[in-house]
Amino acid sequence: MIPSRLPTRQRGASIVSMLILAIVVGFLMLMAARVFPSVNEYLTIRKAISQIMKDNPASAADIRGKFEKTIEVEYSIKTIGAKDLNIQPVGDTGNFRTSYAYNVEIPIFDPTVFILVKYSGSATSGGFKGP
Repeated sequence: MIPSRLPTRQRGASIVSMLILAIVVGFLMLMAARVFPSVNEYLTIRKAISQIMKDNPASAADIRGKFEKTIEVEYSIKTIGAKDLNIQPVGDTGNFRTSYAYNVEIPIFDPTVFILVKYSGSATSGGFKGP
C-alpha cells in the first residue's frame, strides 16, 4: 500500500507576477535607452577636456580653440560649446582649471514626464591637484 500524501500547495510565480515583472523590466530598459546617449556625451566631453588639459595649453583661447576642433570631430557633443567652458588661471603657475556644468532634460513620456540629469566636471593643466 502506498502511503497517502497530504495535498501541498504549489509554489512559483503566477502569470500576474510575471506580467508585473515584465512591465518593470521594460520600464527600466526604456529608461536606460533614453539616458544612455546623454551619459555617452558626458563621457566624451570629460575625455576631451582631460586630453586638452594634459597638453598644457598656453591660454584660455587655446583651450577654447582645441575644444571647438574636438566638437567638429566628435559628433556626439551637442549640448555645450567652447563658450560654456569656465576657464580660470591657477595662481601664478601658468596652469588653468577648466570646468563645465550643464543640464539635460530627457523625455520619458513626452510631453509630460522628463528626467533632469545634471552633469559637471573639471580638469587642471600641469597636473595641479587643487580644489
